[in-house]
Amino acid sequence: MQQEKEPADSVEVSLFEKRKKLYPREVHGLFASLRITGVVVLLGLYYLLPWINFDQHQIVLFDLPARKFYIFHWVFWPQDFIYLALLLICGALALFLFTALAGRLWCGYACPQTVWTEVFLWIERKVEGSRSQQMKLDKQESNARKIRLKVTKHSIWIIFSAITGFTFVGYFTPIRELATAIGQNELGPWEFFWLIFYSLATYGNAGWLREQVCMYMCPYARFQSAMLDKNSLLISYDALRGEARGSRKRGEDIKAKELGDCIDCSLCVQVCPVGIDIRDGMQYQCIGCAACIDVCDTVMEKVGYDKGLVKYTTENALEGKKSQILRPRIIIYSLLLISLLSGVVYSIETRSLITLDVIRDRNALYRENGEGQISNSYTLKVLNMDVVDHVFQFTAQGLDGIELSIQEPIAVVAGQVLEVPLVITVDPEEIIDPTTEITFELKATDDPSVHTESDSRFIGPMDF
Repeated sequence: MQQEKEPADSVEVSLFEKRKKLYPREVHGLFASLRITGVVVLLGLYYLLPWINFDQHQIVLFDLPARKFYIFHWVFWPQDFIYLALLLICGALALFLFTALAGRLWCGYACPQTVWTEVFLWIERKVEGSRSQQMKLDKQESNARKIRLKVTKHSIWIIFSAITGFTFVGYFTPIRELATAIGQNELGPWEFFWLIFYSLATYGNAGWLREQVCMYMCPYARFQSAMLDKNSLLISYDALRGEARGSRKRGEDIKAKELGDCIDCSLCVQVCPVGIDIRDGMQYQCIGCAACIDVCDTVMEKVGYDKGLVKYTTENALEGKKSQILRPRIIIYSLLLISLLSGVVYSIETRSLITLDVIRDRNALYRENGEGQISNSYTLKVLNMDVVDHVFQFTAQGLDGIELSIQEPIAVVAGQVLEVPLVITVDPEEIIDPTTEITFELKATDDPSVHTESDSRFIGPMDF
């Protein structure tokens, strides 16, 4: 059977662009130093915190089996998840504030993707060399040297990723116990799963995906523009000063050649970790790392021009208008963030470490004994959210002559929920209304500052 020929003018078009590997050039300068400082501080905290103990426990530990979260001197229980919601709101407000103020500061300096990618790029440069050396190496045919360098680089990446995954699991399983379990080949299935998963995620995101995470996977890149205005500080190219671009000799009269300050060296593109050209205007892919500012300032200094061809500026400033950095939007975000964060910290510091729930017996409104006294039955649920055991004494107020069935103090272990049946008996002559509000108080005998209260009702006969 004769095969039909395709029309001569048919063209095959792919809807997906094949990724081209980027080779970001190493850059030095003010913002590069700030970014490296952020990497060192953040990774230092990440890797060191699990190894620090405080008050006989890991200083940061999310103990899921015991349902306890240790964060410095604070201990959080499932009942404290409201604080997690409040902290997430604080995080959202901080994101709004910093984005409205200066764009993607979080992405450029503190995002985990940026932080770990910086480390992986540093390892890559140490093993394979500079940008030009890496490009030359990748174009070579496979040989012993190329294989050795690639194996070395990926081996270091994998080791570093494994340490990262191990540390991540160490925030949920005490890291010293985790290290012992690995050494004795007694690692649990969940610990093993998350160690492998987080290690592979680090290796894949920082080693292979890199800029694709920022450009295609991160939703923040898509909606950040909704939080910006013409007074937001953004990394921008001064086109009025820089155009027209072109090469020139040092000391040459650029006005005669009708050239701007941009010498079209393309270094701002070569240092960009996402491969964009800042001279094309604001682009959502820009992560705000300011590498283009550092390299452009270096070039301007070498050719004898003023710095700031690429800089942090506002859209209003580029248009020759007056810009206002400290504006109502920034002030409102700041006040809301400070107020809410202060309130959360104060609430955490002053919260009660014990909770008392009083459940009244609904099977009977009241009971009358042989002596004519009226009694109500209750179930008390006591939760000790402290890290130490306590002995508690119960008291009740609201009626005169209250008699409690519980006379002796009750011990409650740290983290224990104890249910205690309680019967309150009152002389009918002390009952004025058929329903009386009473208050139960729970106080630790070993520490009077540990106490709480809970209200309930005492029901008596209608015809007293």
